[in-house]
Amino acid sequence: MKKNLISLTALVLLAQTSAFAEKRKPNIVVIMADDLGYGDVSCYGATELKTPHIDKLASQGVKFTSGYCSASTCTPTRYSMLTGNYAFRGKRTGIAPPNAPAIIKPGVETIASILRRGGYATAVVGKWHLGLGAEGENGKDGGPDWNGELKPGPLEIGFDSCFLLPTTNDRVPQVYVKDHHVLNLDPKDPLWVGRKKPEGEHPTGVSHRDTLKMDWSHGHNQTIHNGISRIGFYTGGHAARFRDEDLADKWVEQSNLFMEENKDKPFFLFFSGHDIHVPRIPHERFQGKTKLGYRGDSIIQ
Repeated sequence: MKKNLISLTALVLLAQTSAFAEKRKPNIVVIMADDLGYGDVSCYGATELKTPHIDKLASQGVKFTSGYCSASTCTPTRYSMLTGNYAFRGKRTGIAPPNAPAIIKPGVETIASILRRGGYATAVVGKWHLGLGAEGENGKDGGPDWNGELKPGPLEIGFDSCFLLPTTNDRVPQVYVKDHHVLNLDPKDPLWVGRKKPEGEHPTGVSHRDTLKMDWSHGHNQTIHNGISRIGFYTGGHAARFRDEDLADKWVEQSNLFMEENKDKPFFLFFSGHDIHVPRIPHERFQGKTKLGYRGDSIIQ
């Protein structure tokens, strides 16, 4: 698989044959969607909702009718997409916990590093879920230093910039990461992330189930943020916390900034939105726009 991916990428990069010598290298945008079924967009047969922008891409490009993925969950899919390797060949490539260290290590070839060598500006925007920070040493836990530099991460494996949901929307913490730091973090209110419930009063989906705006399932019942209980525990970082309803707009905003800043050179954007992953909380302007509940509303968002 890795050879095939690198060969495909090489074709994109090296397509400057005599026939294309005068043309600029194409911009490349990869859109990653979690938990989106084959028939969930209207160009592939969905009838209860419409996805006109995806349909337009399909009508003006190549529409595949067969495909294979190396895994069907968050972390291993992204690992394979970026490295060209089956996830089982790497370490820690199951679904990453909130404090996972960087899973793709510096020095590992990725599609971003290949394209950057080919003259591309490179960025990842959206859900990361591939760990941040170094491995632990001498029996100490590694992983993210949430109150310091979050490295290694995307910038160490080929990306020029990143704007991230560091884990996934059903796991803590609910903050943005820009390049190597948590965005808007107040040092007087440090962020703590852990696997065990902190001492003292700390509402969870179990203890405060009647306060939730969305009931939990499958163990999504620990720290509560925005009326939704998550996997894992965290405290602090209040100024840095996001509102779920605003995530999709933030990804579009940051993607547009990157593309505008790099409009005069070829760019590669890995657009890794959190939709349609649980918890599904689309922006208010999309809520109720389909007959299929928040899942349908999230798809059209």
